[in-house]
Amino acid sequence: MSTKRFTDRTVEALRPKPERFTEWEPGRTNLGVRVSPAGRKTWIYMYRYQGRARRMSLGTYPELSLADVRLVLAKAKKTLSHGVDPGKEAVEGRHVERMAETVTDLTEQYLEKWARPRKRSAAEDERILRKDVLPIWGNRKARDIGRRDVIALLDSIVARGAPIMANRTLATIRRMFNWAVGRDILDASPCVQIERPAAENKRDRVLAVAEIRAFWHGLDHLPIADSIRLALKFQLVTGQRRGECAEASWAECDFDEDIWTIPAERAKNGVAHRVPLSSLTLDLLDEIKERCGGSDWLFPSPRGMGPITPSSISHALKKHRGKLGIADASPHDLRRTAASHMTGLGVSRLVVSKILNHVESGVTAIYDQYAYDREKRDALAIWARRISEIIAPEGAADNNVVKMEATSIR
Repeated sequence: MSTKRFTDRTVEALRPKPERFTEWEPGRTNLGVRVSPAGRKTWIYMYRYQGRARRMSLGTYPELSLADVRLVLAKAKKTLSHGVDPGKEAVEGRHVERMAETVTDLTEQYLEKWARPRKRSAAEDERILRKDVLPIWGNRKARDIGRRDVIALLDSIVARGAPIMANRTLATIRRMFNWAVGRDILDASPCVQIERPAAENKRDRVLAVAEIRAFWHGLDHLPIADSIRLALKFQLVTGQRRGECAEASWAECDFDEDIWTIPAERAKNGVAHRVPLSSLTLDLLDEIKERCGGSDWLFPSPRGMGPITPSSISHALKKHRGKLGIADASPHDLRRTAASHMTGLGVSRLVVSKILNHVESGVTAIYDQYAYDREKRDALAIWARRISEIIAPEGAADNNVVKMEATSIR
């Protein structure tokens, strides 16, 4: 071996022997190369700490080049000059690296500690993460995910023909990474300044009078569970959200006041919501009691002890909407239909907003949940009468199309 300091050529020229050996660099740099019988070359730093000789592995050659190892060596010597054992620090660093959260670890923490306790749509977050994120990123360190990784993932979802799902995936992983930053798990989110991959058209689908009639009567002839059929009618009559209807319980219904109270923990805006029960709704509840009685839920699942799932309602409607004559309609469109027809019947937008339990801000909104019971009851009675007219036999009532012009807020 030359008496000169290591060069790439001298390190490359080291050949294995039957026994492992270490070649030390001349000049007391304390840098060596350990060569195994298999030819593996490992950089070694020899130093003394608190009077005892120690060895520290710096990395392997050629993965760690000679130029790079001199930087690592300089850092180790600086650490030693500050009275810290660089070998112990390196071991602890490798332990932290091994223990660093993978994307799978982060996903489980996010779902358990944030999504499930706080989000009604936690199941959808979980579905998105398990379907499109974990198969690609699951074993990678969460801190190693960069903006390019996020963009590549979204591009792959768009490429398979699901641009709106790419938007949903971005929203989900953005929430997860933001949560991780807030919990000091990560220093930054890789989703910063990434725009939605696809433009989303705001839906304005409203069922016309003829469609409402076909929908209502057509449901009675579909091969679906009574609980799903009645839940769809219930949503149209009450104007409430799909999930809030699907998971309604009899304990939430007060038949002395004829009020259905959606509790705060089930309401989207986190505030208890009172829904007056019109005569048509009460008739529907009689049928629900008769066909779905014996359960704590208005709409019990035919497959289990709990209520039907919101997704089962969507699936049933999507599968049969062609037979119902309401092409491209969704459960949310039933809610929009109720709202639009009520405004067309002269109900003020303010009252419709109260019926829909739209999010409000301010202290007043917290204490104002009972203030519009009378107005809501009158409005839902008007809507119930209109539905009764629409679904009545031909010639029994005037079924002309309702005018949908916007009315002023009163």
